Amino acid sequence: MFHRIRRRTKGSNEAQRQFDELHAQLQGQVPPGFGVPATEPMPIEPTTVVDDFLPPELRVPSHDQVDGKMMPWGQPLVLDGEMVACAECGAYRDWLILSTRGQIWLRCRIGHQQLETRLDTAWYNRNSGPADATFDTFEDCLRHLGR
Repeated sequence: MFHRIRRRTKGSNEAQRQFDELHAQLQGQVPPGFGVPATEPMPIEPTTVVDDFLPPELRVPSHDQVDGKMMPWGQPLVLDGEMVACAECGAYRDWLILSTRGQIWLRCRIGHQQLETRLDTAWYNRNSGPADATFDTFEDCLRHLGR
């Protein structure tokens, strides 16, 4: 058995002989287009620019165009196992949570505001829903939320 394998490897078979003949024929040839300078591309006609963005009445301002965001929070707010209460009137539910300039503020029903350092913008983004409206002034937003 080993003699047969050795015999095959010693002599050239038919496929190897054909390859050698083809290689000898193609040895001096150059592929077509090789060494010829490339042709210049065809000039492209300018296309008309179409504004395919949303119309202005459907655009939502980006986060850098808005001074802040707010959402109602009706239930008590518990942070670190402690219920948050208004520092001035003692209210502990029915908050407006305001996110502005990287800070979170709590506003009670009466209108007292306090900075809440245990909350951050990431918490606000996780717990707020999509914005249903945008307003030019803080008072307009308060009116929209029934305050």
